[in-house]
Amino acid sequence: MSLLITGGTGYIGSHTVVELLKLDKDIIIVDNLVNSSTKVLDRIKQITGKPVTFIEADICDIQGMEHVFEQNDIEAVIHFAGLKSVGESSQEPMSYYHNNVVGSIALFQVMAKHNVKNLVFSSSATVYGENNISPLDESMPTSATNPYGQTKLMIESILFDLAKSDSDWSIACLRYFNPIGAHETGLIGENPNGIPNNLLPYVAQVAVGRLAQLQIFGDDYDTEDGTGVRDYIHVVDLALGHVKALEKLSTISGCQPINLGTGQGTSVLEIVNTFKEVSGKNIAYKIVPRRAGDIANVFANASIANELLNWQATRNLQVMIEDTWRWQSENPNGFE
Repeated sequence: MSLLITGGTGYIGSHTVVELLKLDKDIIIVDNLVNSSTKVLDRIKQITGKPVTFIEADICDIQGMEHVFEQNDIEAVIHFAGLKSVGESSQEPMSYYHNNVVGSIALFQVMAKHNVKNLVFSSSATVYGENNISPLDESMPTSATNPYGQTKLMIESILFDLAKSDSDWSIACLRYFNPIGAHETGLIGENPNGIPNNLLPYVAQVAVGRLAQLQIFGDDYDTEDGTGVRDYIHVVDLALGHVKALEKLSTISGCQPINLGTGQGTSVLEIVNTFKEVSGKNIAYKIVPRRAGDIANVFANASIANELLNWQATRNLQVMIEDTWRWQSENPNGFE
């Protein structure tokens, strides 16, 4: 039987596919390639020595998804597909609600029709909003401060209701903190379109000369160096969290939210200074005013992941930065 990976040519999806192929899983990737490239498929094959089935399709296209399920014997789905830029979501909210929420509903409807009720969902720590105090745990109230966060919250609500309505569903709702890093081979990594929205690819592109300087939003937070603190997790640790969630789905009844983070916070300046040391490059930056809604400290309590999945992050900041720099320096223009 096969595993269906939606959004499998993307950053986190591609790293998860690599880890699943290492376990000899039969993988089918569905992706509409809006934020990714088929070139990643060659890189995955280089790393693993194994080909992967790829279907260009959009989860919003019910007919197309029906065809995927009719033609393949699928036992479980890992659902990554979705738009993910906080800033862009505020400018184009309808695109986000359509792609992320409507697309997910279409996927879940097709899964239910074909009696595939094992799901690992790619959620986000953004569902904790801005009023909870770190370390953030799964029992805390949820809220959202932007359309992207609202889409994750809506999909989680749909999944909780779905699981309540039908006890056959087993759903792991993985709330990511801040994925960074790349595969140790340097063959796959984060490859954002246009100006990066996340800190690490922005820093890496400054280091490689694609961007002139980094903007740091605020240096007057109540943190050790005044810059915002976040929980950065290596993308391979995150991928392995999905593998563990998949293995443990049979023990999950209903919909279970699970944090995937290190449980430790790292400041923006710590990231910048570590990147300077690793790359030997100067990272020009400018302090600019805080962004609305940003808070000082965000990091995880990841004890449920440890207890339920027997998972914990093992790669430290040095490794995360080294792997990011290897990917960016060897692929200055991403997959192009």
